[in-house]
Amino acid sequence: MLTKEIILNYLEAVTDPEIPVLTIQDMGIIRDIKILGEDAVEIFITPTYSGCPAMSAIATNIRLELISRGVSNVKISEQLSPAWTTDWMSEAGKTKLNAYGIAPPQYRTKQNPENEQDVVVPCPLCNSTNTTLLSQFGSTACKALYKCKDCLEPFDYFKCH
Repeated sequence: MLTKEIILNYLEAVTDPEIPVLTIQDMGIIRDIKILGEDAVEIFITPTYSGCPAMSAIATNIRLELISRGVSNVKISEQLSPAWTTDWMSEAGKTKLNAYGIAPPQYRTKQNPENEQDVVVPCPLCNSTNTTLLSQFGSTACKALYKCKDCLEPFDYFKCH
């Protein structure tokens, strides 16, 4: 008999197509699971950004993983409210991001939350905090591009939102 726990266990194999070291559970995009029958489920997912191009690939990968496990009737529903936040990312996911070379979301050091310059972003390569924002957008819309002034390497930062 299917349970939410069994489905969550199956979904541990589904990774983010843009950041393959992270599972969709690390990302915190699974919002709910409903067991609809003996081999039927509905999975509710929230995109990290409105219009995120990875969501269709994620939905396909969820469906394929569950079908490979014998769950033949899989419905994927997008849940847009509440909006996804980096607070939903697991601590393990943030650690994996850093090890992969992408700086994980950081909390702001000043009171002005609109100013990315107020964020201290440690370099994931050398751990220096002597970094600077190069561009509000990195390799994808959910990342910014930074440069370390010590090791001189550019790196992506997963923006806090």
